[in-house]
Amino acid sequence: MAEQKRDYYEVLGVAKNATEQEIKAAYKKMAIKYHPDRQGDKSEAEKKEAEAKFKEAAEAYDVLHDPQKRQRYDQFGFAGVGGASGNYQNMSMDDIFSQFGDIFSDLFGGGASFGGGFNPFGSAFGGGFGGGRGQRKPQHKGGDLRLKVRLTLKECATGVTKKFKVKKKVTCNHCHGSGTENGSGDTQTCPTCHGAGYVLRQQRSVFGMMQTQSVCPDCQGEGTVIKNKCHLCGGTGVTTGEEVVEVKIPAGVQDGMVLNVPGKGDAAIHNGIPGDIQVFIEVEHDKDFLRQDNDIIYNLLIDVPTAILGGSVEVPTLDGKVKLKIDPGTQPGKVLRLRGKGLPALQGYGYGNGDEIVNISVYIPETLTREEKEAVERLRTSDNFSPNQRNKANFFNRFKQMFE
Repeated sequence: MAEQKRDYYEVLGVAKNATEQEIKAAYKKMAIKYHPDRQGDKSEAEKKEAEAKFKEAAEAYDVLHDPQKRQRYDQFGFAGVGGASGNYQNMSMDDIFSQFGDIFSDLFGGGASFGGGFNPFGSAFGGGFGGGRGQRKPQHKGGDLRLKVRLTLKECATGVTKKFKVKKKVTCNHCHGSGTENGSGDTQTCPTCHGAGYVLRQQRSVFGMMQTQSVCPDCQGEGTVIKNKCHLCGGTGVTTGEEVVEVKIPAGVQDGMVLNVPGKGDAAIHNGIPGDIQVFIEVEHDKDFLRQDNDIIYNLLIDVPTAILGGSVEVPTLDGKVKLKIDPGTQPGKVLRLRGKGLPALQGYGYGNGDEIVNISVYIPETLTREEKEAVERLRTSDNFSPNQRNKANFFNRFKQMFE
């Protein structure tokens, strides 16, 4: 049996109403505590446990520091961020540092060092700022794209696959992403960073001399530059193009949700990691139903004779019409419930479908013929058509429930 994930708030040790600053501070504390370079002479078992906790904290921060991911997680739990947050436990430490280096850069001040010591990029880019464990070529990340899709309520109930023609950066078909003419791979050491992939800068502060590093602007951290650049892409490995993207939208989505489609965003330079596409869900107004979470509400308008005598009527549902029995003496405002005729839970988060709630309204004609008026006048004198004290009490109780 797979090990059950811990709640992300529990992982970072913060409350569910924690601010962005509190979440960042909690993650920084855990990242420093469990970073592999801080484990010293601990046993292999202890180092593995620290690495697992480091990855767990990184995954929790990845979700909770992003307002959209956090909103989906708060509403749907792990099911709401299944496609938006990677499984960090299956990643290597180097992959975490290279793919999500922006997170660590933000937390640790871009790799600042006060006279040496802890380097948050140690595992991926070498020990300390002077190297020492070998240079690793960074893997670039393509940009994310955004799309908006309009869905009918029925499409929300069944799920749907939509196709989009997207203008985006695509891998150059001439150099196949290498950036070199004819795929020669002809490169030379970057003259700006001398192959380090980053540049150093020193400045005096209240803490003394502070040394910072940043990605080399000329080689983008690769340490090499291309001699003979591809004439089509100019050495980047990407060009502007179009791609038909197929988006599978699961049943149960709601208006305002954002779905993540990994790997379908802009292509990255030099065959890096492609970006994602965020799909914003907009649900069209439905002429028959109102939605309340996974329930749908339908207002059934019946005539006076049916309300008095009872009968059978047809009501629409999301998958066709069904017959509904109206009891004699049905009062306006009565609510009937069709079990399981609502919308499904998103990706199994929850139990079963919602219901269709049928609110009964009775149509009272505004104009009558002379014969109809005479018939109604005769009914006025009948005791059955005059409310008694018990009727008044029942109606008053229903009225109070509307405000409770």
